[in-house]
Amino acid sequence: MPTERERLLQHLAPTSNSPIGLEISRAEGVYMFDPSGRRYLDLIAGISVSNVGHRHPKVVEAIKTQADKHLHLMVYGEYVQSPQIRFANELTEVLPPNLNSVYFVNSGSEAVEGAIKLARKATARKGLICFENAYHGSSNGALSLMGNEEFKHPFYPLLPETSTIRHNNFDDLKAITKETAAVFLETIQGEAGIRVPSADFMQALRKQCNDTGALLVLDEIQCGFGRTGKMFAFEHFDIVPDILLLAKGMGGGMPIGAFIASKELMSTLSHNPILGHITTFGGHPVSCAAGSACLSVIRENDLAQEAERKGQLFRKLLTNNEVREIRGKGLMLAVQLRDSEQLFAAIDRCIENGIVTDWFLFCDSAMRIAPPLTISEEEIAEACRIINESI
Repeated sequence: MPTERERLLQHLAPTSNSPIGLEISRAEGVYMFDPSGRRYLDLIAGISVSNVGHRHPKVVEAIKTQADKHLHLMVYGEYVQSPQIRFANELTEVLPPNLNSVYFVNSGSEAVEGAIKLARKATARKGLICFENAYHGSSNGALSLMGNEEFKHPFYPLLPETSTIRHNNFDDLKAITKETAAVFLETIQGEAGIRVPSADFMQALRKQCNDTGALLVLDEIQCGFGRTGKMFAFEHFDIVPDILLLAKGMGGGMPIGAFIASKELMSTLSHNPILGHITTFGGHPVSCAAGSACLSVIRENDLAQEAERKGQLFRKLLTNNEVREIRGKGLMLAVQLRDSEQLFAAIDRCIENGIVTDWFLFCDSAMRIAPPLTISEEEIAEACRIINESI
């Protein structure tokens, strides 16, 4: 009989030639367990998904309660479904007044696709601007906004009239003109290796968009929902986007995403033509129920504030002399090592010793630290001890 790993390689379409291949049979809190019961401390949370930990009791309860009522009923936006309405209301309560209309989708890439359409429709412009080493997803439109040619080139042609500027570079802001429909930026860049822009740059970007009429789209698919020490990362920079993109940590482990804008802006998708954007499963009632519970757990337990304190503890305890730099905010960190060879050896050793960590798509010399926000001080200390030894 083939093993589960062998079946993985035989019957599931691959994303690479070398998947991690860990077989996980259950997960709880900050831990994942293989079939033998061996425990792994999860320091990446499914890439910033499990912000409230694996199978948080309130999230599981919300899923079960909604599943007992109904699952999918109708394409998004046609029926009154209380989980959607409740979650949308709760999101707008924690967002600035102009972000008061929520369009639910299934993933971060779908949120990006919806925002592209919204920006072009609302402005009657075509130009789209992204940033060097940006990552917004793998669907056609999202890929067009990726700031790395190596990953884009095999799939050309992509969306026309897109251009790339340099992160944190003031001179490049001149590329934003009255021909620009929208500028897409990860508030804190993820796959670039956790790159935090300066507040001055973010405010200059906001001003340039205001001056030209371009829409500012902030992608918080990785950095939202408390991960950076604020509920949303744009709060660090004293600016507000025109469109906000969310997913990953939004659903407590369930698939969901959203693009959020003002009611005035969002209404442009409802006419000329009607159904200007549509999704079958977006805002699935079970995912919305889970998302509502997830948001409640983050707020009730001050997990955003806790993320800042816990991130500082990681910085304090990662003492290996080979660590060149630690970048990021809160529990969204990059531990910079010498080179990729050293990094991958350290990651392998971490896994051998019961710690799951990872690298970055466009920065293969830094270790990703993005655990569930519920991680304890004792678990952080144990993780740092193993990372220090592994490096």
